[in-house]
Amino acid sequence: MANTKLQVAPAPHIRSGASTPVIMRDVVIALMPAAISGVYFFGLRAAVSIVCSVAATVGAEYIFEKIANKPATIGDWSAAVTGLLIAMVLPPHVPVWIPVISGVFAIGVVKLLFGGLGHNVFNPALAGRAFATAAWPALATAGYIWPASAEGALWAARGFDAMSTATPLTLWKMGDIGGAAMTKLYSSLFMGNIAGSLGETSALALLIGAFYLLWREHISLRIPVTYIVTVAVITGLYGQDPLFHVLSGGLILGAFFMATDYVTSPINPKGQVIFGIGCGILTALIRLFGGYPEGVCYSILFMNYAVPLIARFTRPKRFGEVTGRA
Repeated sequence: MANTKLQVAPAPHIRSGASTPVIMRDVVIALMPAAISGVYFFGLRAAVSIVCSVAATVGAEYIFEKIANKPATIGDWSAAVTGLLIAMVLPPHVPVWIPVISGVFAIGVVKLLFGGLGHNVFNPALAGRAFATAAWPALATAGYIWPASAEGALWAARGFDAMSTATPLTLWKMGDIGGAAMTKLYSSLFMGNIAGSLGETSALALLIGAFYLLWREHISLRIPVTYIVTVAVITGLYGQDPLFHVLSGGLILGAFFMATDYVTSPINPKGQVIFGIGCGILTALIRLFGGYPEGVCYSILFMNYAVPLIARFTRPKRFGEVTGRA
């Protein structure tokens, strides 16, 4: 009789034909439209940030695993995804050493220190962004520029002296834009012809990538839709322009590419809906009442921490379970 090896593991038992490298490569492919649009609008300096950030995360993972005498896992593309996302959530002209150090922190502390891919509590890219903001608050937000385009120049010529350093959300927070004038920004926000982080300005490019992930069935709409709709509803109830808040900042990038992270988000549908609503509430509250104009990063990180609690209260009923006294 041949020996049969049985692998016993706790639920849930999910089997998919897509391996981790395949999924991560698809994420890189999905991020390419936004990354390319960032380079198009902000110049080759943005490309340098992307290359250096990816090199830092991949290199850090390889070196740390070699030091720890563990097998190298850079072939699963997860480190490359982290590096690409870190570059995309930072300003396009941020000092290059900031995404590099943030990438090393994201890999070494947030990912590998917790046991590697599948064991990290927080999204590594967002944790790297939060680390950069906390460590170098002035430098990490000093690289925002408006694209050298006709519309950007037109807005600058209309008296907005801060256009070289302020994003639309920052201008809104400072009271420099508001009311009907915000509708004039819709086109630029949708196309990406506006100041912001390297990979978050073009809603069109991000939606193209999101459609690719949906088509490949790597993500569902539960988290992104509940997240975005919650932000729109709350900002609308407080008299703000919901569409402006949906198109501005990192909401679309965060909703489709980071809040849907397999490791740091709930796995059951009910939990995903709660997770998305929680992210939306926190993002809207930070934008409306917080000191920061943007709340996507900290909202997702906070909800990452709450995932075990969400999983506990949304745990599906076990088949054959008997409630009460038999």
